[in-house]
Amino acid sequence: MLSFDTKYRVCYGDTDRMGVMYYGHYPRLYEIGRTDLIRSIWKSYREVEESGIVLPVRLLTAVYHKPAIYDEELTIRTIIKEIPKVKFRLFSEIYNEKGELINEGEVVLGFIDASTGKPRRAPEEFTQILLAKMV
Repeated sequence: MLSFDTKYRVCYGDTDRMGVMYYGHYPRLYEIGRTDLIRSIWKSYREVEESGIVLPVRLLTAVYHKPAIYDEELTIRTIIKEIPKVKFRLFSEIYNEKGELINEGEVVLGFIDASTGKPRRAPEEFTQILLAKMV
């Protein structure tokens, strides 16, 4: 298992009239966490795309436990539990400033060849990095 934490402060534009983060913004936090994780261990998402690979979302689930509040600093924890093949499954946990788990998500991406639009295996370089880090 590999996990990576990213900080995010809830801005005014994230919130509704009640001062809580709109439920539809949580998947964006999952994306922020996973792109930061990929950048920290391998390369930027831009570089991944420039190499001819795109990673569209195939599945998204979210479980809401408590609301995120305006100006609160959140911790986005992104977790990889298995080495990806063609599908890339990531889990997200979002914690508030008190350390309480407020949201959980799962996102499944597909490795797609940008030129053909067809599924492809995860790059060997990426899987080797994950194998080394998940020991």
